[in-house]
Amino acid sequence: MEPDLFTAAAEDRQEKDPASSPLAVRMRPRTLDEVVGQQHLLRPGSPLRRLVGEGGGGPAGPSSVLLWGPPGIGKTTLAYVVSQATQKRFVELSAITAGVKEVRAVIDGARRSSGAYGRDTVLFLDEIHRFSKAQQDSLLPAVENRWVTLIAATTENPYFSVISPLLSRSLLLTLEPLTDDDLRGLLRRALTDERGLGGAVTLPEDAEAHLLRIAGGDARRALTALEAGAGAALDKGEPEITLTSLEEAVDRAAVKYDRAGDQHYDVASALIKSIRGSDVDAALHYLARMIEAGEDPRFIARRLMISASEDIGLADPTALSTAVAAAQAVALIGFPEAALTLSHATIALALAPKSNAATTAIGAALADVRAGLAGPVPPHLRDGHYQGAKKLGHAQGYLYPHDLPGGIAAQQYAPDKIHGKRYYEPTRYGAEARYADVVERVRARLRGDPPPPADGPAAPSS
Repeated sequence: MEPDLFTAAAEDRQEKDPASSPLAVRMRPRTLDEVVGQQHLLRPGSPLRRLVGEGGGGPAGPSSVLLWGPPGIGKTTLAYVVSQATQKRFVELSAITAGVKEVRAVIDGARRSSGAYGRDTVLFLDEIHRFSKAQQDSLLPAVENRWVTLIAATTENPYFSVISPLLSRSLLLTLEPLTDDDLRGLLRRALTDERGLGGAVTLPEDAEAHLLRIAGGDARRALTALEAGAGAALDKGEPEITLTSLEEAVDRAAVKYDRAGDQHYDVASALIKSIRGSDVDAALHYLARMIEAGEDPRFIARRLMISASEDIGLADPTALSTAVAAAQAVALIGFPEAALTLSHATIALALAPKSNAATTAIGAALADVRAGLAGPVPPHLRDGHYQGAKKLGHAQGYLYPHDLPGGIAAQQYAPDKIHGKRYYEPTRYGAEARYADVVERVRARLRGDPPPPADGPAAPSS
């Protein structure tokens, strides 16, 4: 018998004793209309609807698709719905356990089924990013010639983990993270549906909010926690899943954190101020609270990027690069692994030398501009590349720094109203000590002051 997503034996057992299956399995959608979230992929005429027979075939038949998204948002569920609804032969493989031999066996079976019975084959390949390049190459002839219609699922960026020829022959469908409203609807359906808990218990708002926090956008995790909480409540003979019972069942404290209220801003502020104060342990505490409360990792990464410029600046010029790299990594991998990247960046920023000189510099410059201290650009700095510019005196007398010793020309750059003003006042912390020495020498050269004697005092060390 061919490998199937759910074997006939398992299906028979589930029909005879539904409670033997986990709640997450029992609540799997049976049709595309029951799928939670991903509505952008389920519009009429979409590739997934065509796969289940809602549309024509022939030369305009459904293409192979790649489903990309984090765990627990419905990739396997969509494949299961297709397997239940389609009239096509459906085969499942996992890249964790299968190899080229198994792939070729499926392809050979698909060609026989098509030739003998005119029945098309849908191949669901989970975790395709775990396949090597050679293993992915083995899929190409079948996909290109439509011997199989491939549904491949991956949690990693397919532009990095799937070979280009396979990517170009498939439609890439990006699954969006489930919202709290999506999960809330799923939980309430599971509470009342006969396939779920059948109204055996209720779920108060505070326990529901805690479930949404610990789920982190993962439907499977939400239903698993709900089932554990319901079991704890029923064992106690309680009619509702209290917050206490839920905490005991899932062994996770309810973090008092409202992502839309004061706690959201208070904890984020405490994180940044702990980094500014170089208290790495406090910073990690607040980071953990944000992660545990289900905060969007991209929000945390944005705050770290701001901190790198606002509070560290040129005292450690690598801080911003670290924060930007962390933000890019977070966008690619998501939770739970993103917690490691955010920890990495938070520790680096907290322990970096601090300077707010860049912050105060742009603040002072903006204040002057807003106060009207602007004035015209000096004539020798104006654009002189158009006809008539010379007659206006534009770009006349400009000294080209690259033609001068040291690459600095003693000429006025700022408008008259702010000429001589100093916005950037570097500190002597970390790497900025070097900039402090440089900026003084450069300002002296710009003023036309004579250079210091060769045996003058040495620059302070950092």
